[in-house]
Amino acid sequence: MESIAQNPWAALAYLVAGVCFILALRGLSSPATSQRGNRAGMIGMTIAVVTTLATHVPRIAPHCPTGAICENYGTPVLDTLTLVELLAAIGIGAAIGIVTARRIAMTAMPQLVAAFHSLVGLAAVLVAGAAFLNPGAFGIASDGVIFLQSRIEMGLGVAIGAITFSGSVIAFLKLNGNMGGKPILLPGRHVINLGMLAAILGLIAYFTQDQSPWIFWTVTALSFAIGFLLIIPIGGADMPVVVSMLNSYSGWAAAAMGFTLHNSAMIITGALVGSSGAILSYIMCRAMNRSFLSVIAGGFGGDAGGGASGAAAVDRPWKRGSAEDAAFLMSQAEQVIIVPGYGMAVAQAQHVLREMADKLKAHGVRVKYAIHPVAGRMPGHMNVLLAEANVPYDEVFELEDINSEFAQTDVAFVIGANDVTNPAAKTDKSSPIYGMPILDVEKAKTVLFIKRSMGGVGYAGVDNEVFYRDNTMMLLADAKKMVEEIVKSLD
Repeated sequence: MESIAQNPWAALAYLVAGVCFILALRGLSSPATSQRGNRAGMIGMTIAVVTTLATHVPRIAPHCPTGAICENYGTPVLDTLTLVELLAAIGIGAAIGIVTARRIAMTAMPQLVAAFHSLVGLAAVLVAGAAFLNPGAFGIASDGVIFLQSRIEMGLGVAIGAITFSGSVIAFLKLNGNMGGKPILLPGRHVINLGMLAAILGLIAYFTQDQSPWIFWTVTALSFAIGFLLIIPIGGADMPVVVSMLNSYSGWAAAAMGFTLHNSAMIITGALVGSSGAILSYIMCRAMNRSFLSVIAGGFGGDAGGGASGAAAVDRPWKRGSAEDAAFLMSQAEQVIIVPGYGMAVAQAQHVLREMADKLKAHGVRVKYAIHPVAGRMPGHMNVLLAEANVPYDEVFELEDINSEFAQTDVAFVIGANDVTNPAAKTDKSSPIYGMPILDVEKAKTVLFIKRSMGGVGYAGVDNEVFYRDNTMMLLADAKKMVEEIVKSLD
């Protein structure tokens, strides 16, 4: 195996790959440049993979003929069998990724991201386990004794990787509907979590002095367990933050394993993913008025008393409208603000929604889109869907940029967004979404709210006061079918 220090070309290639990854993050910061960012990321990863294969695939010396002088005989060549095995593994993984990407629906993208995070965490655990069992093959030991710095890297890597894996599995189950969105609050969870975290850190410190197998595998087992315990108490309303947080964890796990593998590309990539994920999680916590420490500690300090959750209060008076009513109101308006949510994603209504907006603009109506930071099930979910439907970027506004306009807006058209428009976040201290900034749709002259039925509630399990207000008209139907009917009426 050729070290990077012996091959300056490999170091240069990894540097170029790192620059590509930075450009990828820069491009992904805006929907307008996201495709360019994706291309930069793919180019960087291709360079990193090819360089790793070229420098890390073992080389073997040609067989020395019997009776010949074999000192410095021949030039070592790549171990072809090993290279074929690696390429086969890459091919299988690529095939699975391509098939998954083509088949997965946008509504399932959040749980797909959580599943991918779990695989990154599991890969970190497997690499750490392999390095512990055979440190000589990784160049991190002398006479069977693992170097001190390698023990630190290995301990942190396996701990972060195991937490990422088990936490991502719980996030996947919650997002996929296999587990309820409500927090599962275990008695004494704070004491248990803090005790396990202290035990993990203490064992990692002990591992630096004693490389006994029981220490390494105990750290691994405790880390798997605390990953489950950290995510179970987090409710559905906070799942976008959890996805972002797990993304950060997966980056730090990859960086730790990069040190173990002496691979600078993994270190750079992991550090970029870890730091950007942490920054995004912090920004989203501020947007939701959540404590960053509270979320990463598994809802630390959360009230177990529940909140204003439960079934919708369907016995209250509410006003029902039709597609024709909605079409008439919006065609006569000066400005319509569209608020997309998870219901739009489920119905795959983004394309027909854009068609409706185009027809409204043809009627002289000014149309804007209002995006809440945590609308959907992952950061940027609504932005991706609207970009897929070719909605102009200059018509899409974030909460802080458009919230003040609702009071001067004729119609707020809410399509499948419940929690992010719920005034309980401002008025009900017992509500699980209390303190979260919301889109002030109730201030518009008329609110048109598309919902499948009055019997359901949002992902946080909270009924929405806006449904029962005098200026609200409920449009009960599948979001895509309702918008299609509105488009026909506009014609």
